[in-house]
Amino acid sequence: MSTRSHVAIIGGGWAGLACAVELSAAGVPVCVFEAAKQLGGRARRVEFEQFEGIEGIEGHAFDNGQHLLIGAYHETLRIMRQCDADPERLLQRRSLELDYPRQGFRIRLPRLPAPFHLALGLLTARGCPPREKWVAVRFIRALQASNYQLTDDISVAELLDRHRQRENLRRFLWEPLCLAALNTPPERASAQIFANVLREVLDGTRENSDLLLPQTDLSQIFPDPAARFITARGGEIRLSARVECIECCEQSLAINGERFEQAVIAAAPQHASSLLRHHAETRDIAALLDVYPFEPIGTVYLAYPESLRLSFPMLGMSGPLGQWVFDRSSQQPESANIVGCVLSAQGAWDERDNDSLATALHDELQQTLGRPLPEPNGYRVIRERRATFSCRPGLPRPPAKTALRGLWLAGDYVCAEYPATLEGAVRSGCRVARGILGEEESEG
Repeated sequence: MSTRSHVAIIGGGWAGLACAVELSAAGVPVCVFEAAKQLGGRARRVEFEQFEGIEGIEGHAFDNGQHLLIGAYHETLRIMRQCDADPERLLQRRSLELDYPRQGFRIRLPRLPAPFHLALGLLTARGCPPREKWVAVRFIRALQASNYQLTDDISVAELLDRHRQRENLRRFLWEPLCLAALNTPPERASAQIFANVLREVLDGTRENSDLLLPQTDLSQIFPDPAARFITARGGEIRLSARVECIECCEQSLAINGERFEQAVIAAAPQHASSLLRHHAETRDIAALLDVYPFEPIGTVYLAYPESLRLSFPMLGMSGPLGQWVFDRSSQQPESANIVGCVLSAQGAWDERDNDSLATALHDELQQTLGRPLPEPNGYRVIRERRATFSCRPGLPRPPAKTALRGLWLAGDYVCAEYPATLEGAVRSGCRVARGILGEEESEG
């Protein structure tokens, strides 16, 4: 059994790669073990030779989910720049805009200094009466007055009820933001985590609330540049390298026949649990993760026989199935005839087969746009059954530093103040790296 002095990182998603980049930048060689054939975890490129029902459409790169970044993702933007992945080139920055054409609702935050951008955006929102707007302003001011800290963690639905958030602003602003950020329905989503998200987005500079739309596939946004950065500094990336167990050997940890001084489990909760349950020091964390609830995410790509441009790169769909539709031409101009429909959290959509789901979303898209569309040439459905943990009130989060010497945890579920987002994953990975380097305590 060989002995290596560098750090093992189990999982090549955004948390594991962020940790690896930070350690590599500090001169610490790392070895990333990824069970899949490519890096990126739940935010990566997926290549299809052709769509179902379409002949001859090849070479398109799509993502395994239609992810959206925001200006408040400061750690993600920083780590991208560290890897020479220029956010200004790879991400299109747009002012926050939520537009539901069918219902006539639209809110857009103007390019004014904070907090005037939020106040004016609410007061000029279309599709809701002035009374609703003033109640919404009072809601935000109440959160600000409490520094976004709630006396008890309740559901988002209860929080909105307490602050009299009803009708259109609730339906088209607060509830969609909850679903988009927490991937958990408001009836069972954590109000404290939602308040934390609102603090990140609405407080601070105006740029925090901007939408950052990927201009290419997600692998080129971070996983690919991260891999180049790591290997250029002596690190290793091992794909199709599943880790079945971690053994304790004297003052080191053994992984797949090699010894490492320290190891980071940056896998999804269910996979992390299988590695943790074999050690007395981490069995309680495994038991915690074994009962973690999860939520799915669906993405349905519809391909039309002609160009289909939306009035804004992201439009709201009022259901009953679809929540958002994205204009693919904003990512790939050659894909101007393809749109991506997003379905968040558990719902009726997950009970449908692919054919009926694609047909229903085509009908909903026609209703959203208010005009007939030609029948799609074909479609592709991607279902992530355990896309995120269900961000419920009082959900316990594990610490980043375990009781087993040299073993750490990284992942969005470890970042206690954030929901299951790319920023939460990156923050967690960076904190663990700083903990390994002795720069700070990393307790989640």
